[in-house]
Amino acid sequence: MFYHAYEHYLESAFPYDELRPLTCDGQDTWGSFSLTLIDALDTLLILGNVSEFQRVVNVLQEGVDFDIDVNASVFETNIRVVGGLLSAHLLSRKAGVEVEAGWPCSGPLLRMAEEAARKLLPAFQTPTGMPYGTVNLLHGVNPGETPVTCTAGIGTFIVEFATLSHLTGDPVFEDVARKALKALWKNRSDIGLVGNHIDVITAKWVAQDAGIGAGVDSYFEYLVKGAILLQDKELMSMFLEYNKAIKNYTKFDDWYLWVQMYKGTVSMPVFQSLEAYWPGLQSLIGDVDNAMRTFLNYYTVWKQFGGLPEFYNIPQGYTVDKREGYPLRPELIESAMYLYRATRDPTLLELGRDAVESIEKISKVDCGFATIKDLRDHRLDNRMESFFLAETIKYLYLLFDPDNFIHNDGSDFDVVVTPYGECVLNAGGYIFNTEAHPIDPAALHCCRKRREEQWEVEDLMREFYSRKKTKKFILKRAPNYGEGESAKDPEDASSEKAGEKRNPKKSSHSLLSCPSQSFNSKLAVLGQVFLDNT
Repeated sequence: MFYHAYEHYLESAFPYDELRPLTCDGQDTWGSFSLTLIDALDTLLILGNVSEFQRVVNVLQEGVDFDIDVNASVFETNIRVVGGLLSAHLLSRKAGVEVEAGWPCSGPLLRMAEEAARKLLPAFQTPTGMPYGTVNLLHGVNPGETPVTCTAGIGTFIVEFATLSHLTGDPVFEDVARKALKALWKNRSDIGLVGNHIDVITAKWVAQDAGIGAGVDSYFEYLVKGAILLQDKELMSMFLEYNKAIKNYTKFDDWYLWVQMYKGTVSMPVFQSLEAYWPGLQSLIGDVDNAMRTFLNYYTVWKQFGGLPEFYNIPQGYTVDKREGYPLRPELIESAMYLYRATRDPTLLELGRDAVESIEKISKVDCGFATIKDLRDHRLDNRMESFFLAETIKYLYLLFDPDNFIHNDGSDFDVVVTPYGECVLNAGGYIFNTEAHPIDPAALHCCRKRREEQWEVEDLMREFYSRKKTKKFILKRAPNYGEGESAKDPEDASSEKAGEKRNPKKSSHSLLSCPSQSFNSKLAVLGQVFLDNT
């Protein structure tokens, strides 16, 4: 399925953003980035195709330009372009790409991701810190740009932007993402809910429908995933507070409805296909029983139509007018993958089988897979969104491939030497962004000196210069160490000479980081300045 779609994109649509499968040509949709190629890149590696991954990396470096006069969605550019490039950057070494010295703290794909993200930063220059929805990649925010942005378009940056900040050392990305998250939190209603659209200048809610679906969805997703990625208790506590309000006001018989954000009264008794990510998110916080019950509700809708309609009227048990389509969205399959990892319930594999059969039977055409315009009569639309290759196929494949490297339990890993010491990568625990681009959380700990280490370096430098003046610098004695001995930190040596005993520092590393090496050990690894025979 992947190659039927991918090869026809290359033949008929590249370098346009997307394939039009009914007419076998291409179109630009989200900004003219060859979007499908960026979105599909990490899927190639998950399928095991390292040679094509390497080829596409070269194509993207040569062909993608962000200095273009195009109005781009801030949200979509972040999740698809920035997220896709970051994921591919972190997976490059595993794919056999010859990475440059300093990787993962540097590299061409990382520079491209940073360049794309910098093009989005002008959108965040608002009184509230909440971003505009659209930005011109050449000129910034257009003077007449609407200040109304959906909640998800404000709160879906922390995964990509925090990763960028940690890899590049520039805090601006994580700072703006956090400020936007906190602005939404500050403007929640008295009953703990957020609406659908807000004015980013005045912080007034324009659309006051509260729910877990379209316009809101990935805000909640990124509170959880940001909390896991960054080991951030504040983000998780924010989500758990929202979760209480969502259960209190929107949950009915394991369905989630839309309610008025200030009163909690039902405004739309509908299920939206975008809400199907929720059971997967529940599984990430350990709420597996509730997740399964909601998943089974959603699965009944799939079995009714052979796909999930965009809107489904729960009391009537049928589609909503003008919302009968299924653009091959991944969310129900995504939840199935997470829940299968948690439960091994074969029902979840049955959903995967049904999805494969439905998409093959209804959507497959000569030039790829087409959006289903109406699930009632299976009419098709001339579009294949890039998320079909980035998410839908990827989650299906991972559901049926329990031994894929993405599912690594930590028993296999790589050790990489960076300018800041040794770093463990590819040990698993990947965090998928909302476009299914996996981010290795360990990578965030590769490119920043811990503060204690910085002090250690400064102390060493001060001691170096003070001793240099008296020509008694300790390194001059390095060749005289006996067998089995290693050089001591100058500070250690001077302390011992004075008869002092140093107390070992209490370990303070976070759950996802590795204990830092002592500075002299790092020098031994990087430049063999000290002798070390241990």
